[in-house]
Order: sequence, then structure tokens, then C-alpha cells
Amino acid sequence: MIEVEICCNSLASARAAASGGARRIELCRDLQCGGLTPDDETIARCVNDLGLRTHVLVRPRPGDFCYSDAEIIEIEETLMRCRTLGAAAVVVGFLTSEGTVDEELTRHIVRLAAPMEVTFHRAFDEARQAPLEALAAVIRAGCHRLLTSGQAPTAPEGAAVIRQLVQAAADHPLPTAPFKILAGSGITPLNVRQLIAATGVIEVHGSCKTTLPDGTTQTDAEQVKLLIQNTLI
Repeated sequence: MIEVEICCNSLASARAAASGGARRIELCRDLQCGGLTPDDETIARCVNDLGLRTHVLVRPRPGDFCYSDAEIIEIEETLMRCRTLGAAAVVVGFLTSEGTVDEELTRHIVRLAAPMEVTFHRAFDEARQAPLEALAAVIRAGCHRLLTSGQAPTAPEGAAVIRQLVQAAADHPLPTAPFKILAGSGITPLNVRQLIAATGVIEVHGSCKTTLPDGTTQTDAEQVKLLIQNTLI
């Protein structure tokens, strides 16, 4: 069975995702800059009021993924709040000044976040290293999954690389549960079935968003419903 994760930028989006049948969300805010950490109240309400498996994006600012010591302290404090609030997972991404996966920092964050799961996000797609080499670093650091478009603008465009990542993750010796590749970016109800067939992923990530009259975006329940239906293959 395919696991569907819906990217939600607000409590209203999370409600729409739940209405459409979603059980798991990635919760963030300010998607226009790639997403930032949501506030504590929104996390708590998604967990407690909506009963959603909530994966919280932990990203303190827009821009690159090479953080200062002060920003790392902020990230650590956010992790502890997420755990207290009942988040199932956190979503993070760290690169070195050379643009490679920061394996040491990622390992530290994975240990600090436990027992929450850790997803390494699309910072991976900006890494200046071969995708299989970057994947190996993410796995060695102890992450549970990788959110990726296959280092392309969208997952359908990066399908060939995503398939390589799926195969490499399956072949990699793991000390714990199987590592998962979560395909994301540009996934819609119309292309999700083809993407799954082309890549072999068992998890997909979509925003299913619509633009409101005021110009803001929000998750659309009908699109969520269709996306989930079209993964049932």
C-alpha cells in the first residue's frame, strides 16, 4: 500500500487534508519560501484535534541549509518542543559549506530527535554531490526517509534518479527498519500512478493546493481525495 503525505501550510490546510482522507501530513508555514517551522499551537492542534500523524518541518529561516551555531541551538530547541507536542517525525536538511550532506550534524539531530522519526528533506536536491553518494550519507546518519525530487525540479522529471535511489536504499545494509524514499514535488492526482510505476516508491508527498481569492494557497480536500484514490493500484 502506498503511504501518502500531504504538505500543509496551515491549520486550515491540515483540516482540508484530513477531510480528504489524509492520515499523515508534513506541517510547515510560508511555502512561498520553501517552508519554515510552524508555530507550536498549530502542531498541537494537528496532533490532538485532528489526530493526524504530523511530521514537522524544522527550518528556522529561508535560504541555504548551512546553519550557524546559534541556528543549530534553535533547531535543537524546536526538536524538543516537537517531541513534547506529540509530533511523529521531524523534517530537516543540512548541507556543509561545500554543498555536501552534513552527515555529522544530521547524525546528532537524529539522536536528539529520538524516538521521533527523521526525514531528510529536499536540501538533498541542492547537494553538490552524486545522488547515490548523498543518499549513503543520509542513511549512515540514521535518517528514516528521504524526501526528494531526484535532484530535478519535479519528481516526474527526476523519476529515473528516484528509481536509482529506491534501488540503492533497498540494497543498503541497515541497522534498523527499511529506509524509505519519499517522492515529492510536482506530484498530482493525474501523474501519481505513473510516477509510482516508474520509480517503485511506496511513499509520495503532495501539496494538493489551490489558490484562494486573496492569493494565498491552501490544501484542497478534493485533490487530496483524488491523489489517495489514484495511489490504490
